[in-house]
Amino acid sequence: MSNILRLVLVLLFDSYQPFFIAVRCLYILGAWLLLTKSGLAGWWSLIPWVREYQLGRCAAREPEGRGFCIASMLITLLQVANICFEWMQASHTLQSFAPLILVILFAVMLMHFVYNIRVFAGFIEVYGVSRWWIVFGIFDELRFVPMLIWGLGKKYQPGWKVEDLKAEMKRLATHGSAAVLDEGLTVNLKDRHVKEFFRKKYLLKDIHMAIPQGHMVLLLGGSGAGKTTFLNAVNGYEKADAKVTLNGNDMYSDYKKMKYDVGFVPQQENMRNKDTVERTLLDAAKLRLSKDISKEDRLKRVQDVMDIFGLTPVKGHLVEKLSGGQKKRLSISMEFLSNPSLFILDEPDSGLDGVMARELFEQLRGIADTGKIVIVITHTPDRVIDLFDDVIVLAKDSSRTGRLAFYGSIEDARKFFGRQKMEEIVKSVNQKEEGGDGLADEFVLKYAEVQHG
Repeated sequence: MSNILRLVLVLLFDSYQPFFIAVRCLYILGAWLLLTKSGLAGWWSLIPWVREYQLGRCAAREPEGRGFCIASMLITLLQVANICFEWMQASHTLQSFAPLILVILFAVMLMHFVYNIRVFAGFIEVYGVSRWWIVFGIFDELRFVPMLIWGLGKKYQPGWKVEDLKAEMKRLATHGSAAVLDEGLTVNLKDRHVKEFFRKKYLLKDIHMAIPQGHMVLLLGGSGAGKTTFLNAVNGYEKADAKVTLNGNDMYSDYKKMKYDVGFVPQQENMRNKDTVERTLLDAAKLRLSKDISKEDRLKRVQDVMDIFGLTPVKGHLVEKLSGGQKKRLSISMEFLSNPSLFILDEPDSGLDGVMARELFEQLRGIADTGKIVIVITHTPDRVIDLFDDVIVLAKDSSRTGRLAFYGSIEDARKFFGRQKMEEIVKSVNQKEEGGDGLADEFVLKYAEVQHG
């Protein structure tokens, strides 16, 4: 067999041996059937490497599908390189790299095996079959067996279809948006995406809500649901395809002016340990307050904020000498200097015990009661849930896009999800591989239908 023919066969079938080519043809046929059942074009199965990515999408494992695609491509390229070396009768120098090539091949094959198993496990969940089917996924030569059985068997139907879900989400997204509030926060976010793997990767989609002044709002969502991305889109730090208004003012077009009307307290504290509390706030005031404010007024604002957060008794203490609770209050105080209308906090209770966390959230409740909007991310919401007015629940759908699964009062959230605790709500929308119930799509669609009739 000529080397050119071997190259062509390897590129098309990952092998030039008749037995493995026959097995690969059956695998391609099985892929065609599964892609078709999931609402995708079957001809994707004819394209090497892309086929593995599309299978990952059908198995509700798009990230793993990307890895599966890359690993498959690398294995093919290594085989092609091997044939080329033989063809060119590689020199002794090239042959000395053989051990390194073997190590790389082993690493790539291990990566291929891991991603293959993850995608195969996804198909087991999507088709609702017994876990023992995973045995077929372990061996490349046997993968085509369940693929043909699931693809041809009428009793085997996928729990969801890629294009059906996409079409349904698109249909629901076309219904209106949140009415802009003159006093409050309005978010009409079409999408937030990045370019990844030769296509748009949507981080967030179709999030619409209006939050009145004086509300303290809990932001819930599992890992990767897009909570931080959502907050960054709201405060204008990472602009999305969205219309965000605060008290009638556009956050994006008026960003230079509006950024001082938003306070954002990140999870990580950004303070110099060797500065005193008062010096830390004075330095922050120079950044957060208008340049037109006099030195006396700036000092008075610092004094007022220290009084509000109980920091006056320790104003001369070094930051490194403060307790965990005092450091949190200082971090919040730095953002509160500008007297923002919207106050956003990312896990402000991280590292605090129950009593200290309660005191902190009571202070935040007091801030909301002055007519401000306070949005908080916390991983222990149930211990302070009585202090919140509303809850936002973000969830990753099957395509790994963050969507709005609910926005409303705490009691309405309990009725909507059929769960009493907020942590149980998060578990319900988390994916099964993350220890959740895997009901994100169900609740996203349910909420969209409730909102849009």
